[in-house]
Amino acid sequence: MTPDRSGGELCLAIDIGGTKFSAGLVDACGRVVDELRMPTPATGDAEELLGSLAGLIGRLPQGAVVCGVGCGGPMAARGENVSPLNIPAWREFPLLDRLRILTVLPVFVDNDAKALALGEWWQGGARGKSSFLAMVVSTGVGGGIVLDGRLLDGLSGNAGHIGHLIVEPNGRLCACGARGCLEAEASGPAIAAITGDDPESATPEVIERTGRLVGRAVASVANLLDLDLALVAGSVALGFGTPFFESAQEEIDERARTDFSRGTRIAPALLGARGPLVGAAAVGWRGWGLKGPWTGRIF
Repeated sequence: MTPDRSGGELCLAIDIGGTKFSAGLVDACGRVVDELRMPTPATGDAEELLGSLAGLIGRLPQGAVVCGVGCGGPMAARGENVSPLNIPAWREFPLLDRLRILTVLPVFVDNDAKALALGEWWQGGARGKSSFLAMVVSTGVGGGIVLDGRLLDGLSGNAGHIGHLIVEPNGRLCACGARGCLEAEASGPAIAAITGDDPESATPEVIERTGRLVGRAVASVANLLDLDLALVAGSVALGFGTPFFESAQEEIDERARTDFSRGTRIAPALLGARGPLVGAAAVGWRGWGLKGPWTGRIF
């Protein structure tokens, strides 16, 4: 079947995170037609978790032609097995095959932050850019990198995982086993562990520190990869707002000092709350063969 480029066909878009599941229908122009969400069940049973996701999907209208999924990582290439650090019930869980059986659709899976990068490239703040970084700072911290007009995958599909850059040597123990990872210092659960309170109640000092650590990581990526834009989404970053981004920008300005990285900019992801589903849909539409920025052409 040739993909419909008019916007009439729909992608079943699924976002799987440590705090919430969301599912919706997104057309080929990036419009979210339907959307449902639920808290991620607090269970250690992998099948119960999948059953909850199936229930959410089952409440949506039928008729999608493809399914795109953004899921927390790490994962095997193409999402054949996923082991999200913030979803302990899923370790080496065969998400791709299970969703193929559940939805009876072609299914394409990628890391949720890489999905965000595709979505921002397609319909958000990175339109027209050939190189940039997209980040999620929420329950976890992830990233996706577009370089020279190509989304980076890496050896196992996990390229761009900025949450495991070391920003505080000998810092807090991360779920990955290392110390001082950005995720262990700046994610929502990390902030709660450090302060004893929810991120929503963070003091100006905590917001400033979180922004500074994120800026430190962004500066390292800019220095390494010669890119000049970082777009950041996620409940922590967007909830902290302007003070977070100002602190991050100050840190970048101090640490990205080479001729090519000086001037690197950090900004909120333009898609906002739509980002996870638009990004998941971008994963699906790209796999389905729809033309987009990932092909060097426009719709």
